[in-house]
This record gives sequence, structure tokens and C-alpha cells, in this order.
Amino acid sequence: MKKSILILFILSIFIVGCDDTAKNRKANLDLVEKYVQSVEDLDYGVMESILDDSYVGYGPSINDSINKEDAIANWKDNVEYLYESIKYEKSRNATVIVDSGENEGEWVSNWAQLNIKYIANQGEVTIWANTIYQIKNGKITKSYSFYNEADALEQLDFTMK
Repeated sequence: MKKSILILFILSIFIVGCDDTAKNRKANLDLVEKYVQSVEDLDYGVMESILDDSYVGYGPSINDSINKEDAIANWKDNVEYLYESIKYEKSRNATVIVDSGENEGEWVSNWAQLNIKYIANQGEVTIWANTIYQIKNGKITKSYSFYNEADALEQLDFTMK
């Protein structure tokens, strides 16, 4: 009887732990979906509320990095002077837990086909993009973005030499 109670106790702890993990993953997915929606809405106010004060974004080039303050300033400029619209097509998200190393923690990966329309009939591009977001305490603390900048420029009729 004692053995059965002990097994039930251990099993209940495991189930509660799994439930918390599932809740965290759902909350993280919801947070990234809210961030993606703020990009589509060109709403840098919501972006600012989602990014942690210690946020650092990397990419798409290997030496590119940006902090929260500069990221929000860039989005303000982009909304005013560059983008008419950004739409995430075929967007998918997946949660990942990195259990050791420099990037240990909870992550959400988003990959999508982005359709970007520039203001004043400057053109439109469609690119494949992947961004991976690290989440801590309900905020995005780090991101890595990957997309082909040359493809976007080529679609806008820039020539590469």
C-alpha cells in the first residue's frame, strides 16, 4: 500500500511538472504570435512592451546585432519611411528548450514567407525568413533572424556586382 501511494505521489509530481512545461510552451508561443502580429500591424508600441530591457537581436548578417532601444527606433523609422505592410504567410512556430550552454533556456522558432510592401510604390518582395526568440519571464530577451538580404534587394531591382 505504501509503495502504491509513493508511486502515485511521484507520478502526480511528474504530471504537474509536465503541465507547467506545457503551459510555459503555450505562453511562449502566444507571446511570439503577439510579437508577429505587432510586426504585421507595424505597431512598435506593442513590440516595445514584449522585448525585455536587456534584449539583443542578431542577424541576418553574422556581425549584425541590435539592442532594444535601437530596435524600436529602427521600427519607428521603418513604419514612417519604409514599410507599407508586412504579412506573414505560411507562418509556423515551434518551441525548443536548450538545456545547456550559452543559449540555455526556452525558445520559440518562427519561420514564414514574408510579403513586404514598401511605401510610395517602391516595390514588393517575398522572402523566406526564420527568427528564433529566447523567452525569459514572459519577455523576448534575444533573437536570431535569418533571411537572404540579397534576394530582397534583387527583387527590388538592385544589381549585385
